[in-house]
Amino acid sequence: MFAVYADRFSANDPLSALQVGDRPDPEVPDGWTTVTVKAASLNHHDVWSLRGVGLREEALPMILGCDAAGYDEDGHEVVVHAVISHPDWTGDETLDPKRSLLSERHQGTFADKVAVPRRNVIPKPASLSFEEAACLPTAWLTAYRMLFTRGELKAGDTVLVQGAGGGVATAIITLARAAGLKVLATSRDEAKRARALEIGAHEVYESGARLPVKVDAVMETVGKATWSHSIRALRPGGTIVVSGTTSGPDLDDAELTRIFFLQLKVVGSTMGTRDELASLVTLLDASGARPLIDRSLPMADAADGFAAMAGGDLFGKIVFTR
Repeated sequence: MFAVYADRFSANDPLSALQVGDRPDPEVPDGWTTVTVKAASLNHHDVWSLRGVGLREEALPMILGCDAAGYDEDGHEVVVHAVISHPDWTGDETLDPKRSLLSERHQGTFADKVAVPRRNVIPKPASLSFEEAACLPTAWLTAYRMLFTRGELKAGDTVLVQGAGGGVATAIITLARAAGLKVLATSRDEAKRARALEIGAHEVYESGARLPVKVDAVMETVGKATWSHSIRALRPGGTIVVSGTTSGPDLDDAELTRIFFLQLKVVGSTMGTRDELASLVTLLDASGARPLIDRSLPMADAADGFAAMAGGDLFGKIVFTR
């Protein structure tokens, strides 16, 4: 079958490790099923995999991709949940110490077919296209969990979204607006600030700019470059929810004095559960909110999408179609 995969690692030139071609059809263990992929979306995780982060050399060659939407074996339209927990695990899959993502231990979604546990298949409503549904399992699910599970935000709260432009940040803006939150967003790029307003932000600011109000929560995916600004933007007792460090994890100042004196909460968040994915799908179906797709490319042109993500040349999600 056709697939996009890695057969080696390159820390300095990750795109050189990307391969496009034929791979064997997926093996289907007991309790698993296959999904015929119609659309799959790209994540930073896929670029990091080419660098050898989170992927063992002995697992190569590995088909890349965490996210997909397509048809199950009975012809039903479905969305794939990317978190693979241990068969004996019960409860929140993200807390399973043995969990992995598709494309880490098990072959990924950038292929004609992908094998997944039967419990990892979620019905796709007709109101969502395959391209839109393929955006949900990683970036949009991460955003949903950050806002509503870990951040515990509700209508009327004020949230700051750092680094508007990436898949998670644009998802947070859209979901927060749909849920009745007041949304502030930052970006170094004037064009991205303008786009953030178009997709639902109430106010936008340059990165690091002094805000006119203190916020209830900050959604932090940038890390070192925005950390101090995020902490200083919070009201007393506010919450910073962290799900990434795209600018690096090493802080010049962790702002510990402010954190303890203002009784701030620092909360980590990773991916999301199957139940949260089902709730996210229901929210989009009911509200009419939709993922922002930066571009949709044939899977055969995956290298173009990887190059755009590696260069930061995107606003929203990159989707591959079959």
